[in-house]
Amino acid sequence: MRIAHRAGAGKENPWWAVGSIAAGTFLLVTTEFLPIGLLSRLAGDLRVSQGIAGLSVMAPGLVAAVVAPMLVLMAGSLDRRHVMTALTAAIVVSNAVAAMAGNYAVFLLGRLVLGVAVGGVWAFAITVGRRLVPPSAGARATTIISAGISAGTVFGMPVGAVVGDWVGWRAVFAANALLGLLILLAQFRFLPRLSAGERIDLGQLFAYMRIPMARTGLIASGFVAAGHFVAYTFLEPYLRDGLHLRQNGVAMALGGYAFAGIVGAFAGEWRAVRGVKRAFVAAAASMGVALLVAVATMDTATLALGMVMAWGVAFGAVPVCVQIWMFDAAPERHEAGSALLVSTFQISLAAGAALGGVLVDHAGIAAAFIASAASTFLGAAIASLSRIAILQPEQPV
Repeated sequence: MRIAHRAGAGKENPWWAVGSIAAGTFLLVTTEFLPIGLLSRLAGDLRVSQGIAGLSVMAPGLVAAVVAPMLVLMAGSLDRRHVMTALTAAIVVSNAVAAMAGNYAVFLLGRLVLGVAVGGVWAFAITVGRRLVPPSAGARATTIISAGISAGTVFGMPVGAVVGDWVGWRAVFAANALLGLLILLAQFRFLPRLSAGERIDLGQLFAYMRIPMARTGLIASGFVAAGHFVAYTFLEPYLRDGLHLRQNGVAMALGGYAFAGIVGAFAGEWRAVRGVKRAFVAAAASMGVALLVAVATMDTATLALGMVMAWGVAFGAVPVCVQIWMFDAAPERHEAGSALLVSTFQISLAAGAALGGVLVDHAGIAAAFIASAASTFLGAAIASLSRIAILQPEQPV
């Protein structure tokens, strides 16, 4: 696929445009994980069990896994500015529907709308962000946009729990919708027109998967993502029951994890532009070590918390490394690669969370963390042992 030049280049500082996309990814991931901290209140008010209410966390990911490749195929020659703003509008609609839902069916409908946005944003956001800046700054744009994962993944859980206590869960979703409107206005203001290149068809998606570097990246990242969510899904119980932290301590630990993830994103960029394969392997292996030590030191809360922060730094680097890896595999087909990566990550998320649930119920949190480490080590090994041609790394900005 030919990468088209952006229209209106130079009229605005491109980093404001990149920032508006990063704000959108932050909003997206915050919304995706918001119900985790509100689950009890949601279940009570909507008169369903907590297990049924928990489907609202998994549903968007499953929808995203299916629709991401479809959206890339359907987008065709559409202006990517219109695509991104439409997806942000879908996040706003999802939050508004959730805030006003009179029953669980309507609430779940809003979450399914969010799933479309999850699939679309991660299929297009990185590609659009890279096109907004000079090629030499592509890795930095990737890092800034990917940092929304690290911040939003954890921000939604503690903020939802704390603010939900003060104003109720509906007000939390309503506030998220208002924030989304502000972000949407910023995108209208700063995003230039972005014409699409050559239309992507189904054959090109399959062709991308036949590229050895791309295929290895998808498989390795799938194991690392699954491993992460085996443990991450139960991070709050680990902090509360394993380390015996109170609510304020849990919230602070989760906030520290989010900050560590942002630091990790920029550290991951620094390493990836110097060698993406080594950077990915180091991040995945560091995750595995941190998870094992976190289990072994549960009796020493300070050391265990240090390992949780190390885990946050390591995982913060993973999305950046993976996105740079997939871009290097085939720069001219990056939208196809992003769509397949969304499907891989979301399927891994669901599988990891499900496996973690079984392990926690039958063997305890420690078993889930050990399985998590094993999966991340396997992902690191697949990447490390693969004989793939790594393109010349991008030069640091």
